[in-house]
Amino acid sequence: MLSFIALALLAHALHIQCQNLLHHKLNVIILAGQSNMAGRGGVANVSSTGTPTWDGVVPPQCQPNPSIFRLSADMAWVPASEPIHADIDARKTDGIGPGMSFANAVLTKDPNFGPVGLVPCAVGGTNINEWQKGEFLYEQLVKRAQMAQQSGGVYRAMLWYQGEADTVNEEDAELYEGRLKTFFEDLRSDLHAPMLPIFQVVLASGQGPYIEEVREAQLNIGLQNVKCVDAKALPLESDKLHLTTQSQVRLGEMLADAYLRFMPRSLTSNNAPANFSSFVPPFLIIAQLFRCLWMILTF
Repeated sequence: MLSFIALALLAHALHIQCQNLLHHKLNVIILAGQSNMAGRGGVANVSSTGTPTWDGVVPPQCQPNPSIFRLSADMAWVPASEPIHADIDARKTDGIGPGMSFANAVLTKDPNFGPVGLVPCAVGGTNINEWQKGEFLYEQLVKRAQMAQQSGGVYRAMLWYQGEADTVNEEDAELYEGRLKTFFEDLRSDLHAPMLPIFQVVLASGQGPYIEEVREAQLNIGLQNVKCVDAKALPLESDKLHLTTQSQVRLGEMLADAYLRFMPRSLTSNNAPANFSSFVPPFLIIAQLFRCLWMILTF
């Protein structure tokens, strides 16, 4: 009799948990910038060919999670796995970036957060001019972010790591702050998300001599809901430009900590569609049903 009662209570608890899973919103996190956001952790030139190759090592903090999805290049939600930017930064060799460790850290520290939808948009070697309104990268970012929202997501934040390419030319470094502000303001306007939280990584390295000038511009951005996370102390690959795998893991965790500290003020209904509370995207229903089935079968 006691066993029957225990099983009944377990079934009731699992039913409630599964119902909660099916009503979670898809938390959209935009990933944008250049190579260190796209991810070069574990990427090195093979001496015999000179061809950059990823070592294929995926740390525990970057492993797939049934609650983490990514928007593919063809605008489909798929389970997220490294390299996150493989089909977005497709002309380069991608490795570990901060996106997966960020998402896993958020879910570990806030188990009730709900599923994460990563929207990779970063492309290596790009300068801030290429992210201005009207340029291909900007328009592609807006298109992908809008698709993420229209398919059932709600904007939570953008993680932005860019600027290494703007350290080469003195004029670019001097104009960086103004161009960056324009980019952020235009993006918020076009996404109809005027208070979109943006977590900006302050440079750890650069392609030219004006690193400190660009860092200063980033630190002095002065826009509401733009928070800086400094990568300067994180170890670099042998090229002295890209973060190592472990540095990317740490950066993702630093971004997650910054986001979770800010989240009580950033999670508002302003960016959510009016009918969102009654809508759950079909792909998410299927994924969460499988997760509930796994919970029952493995008990």
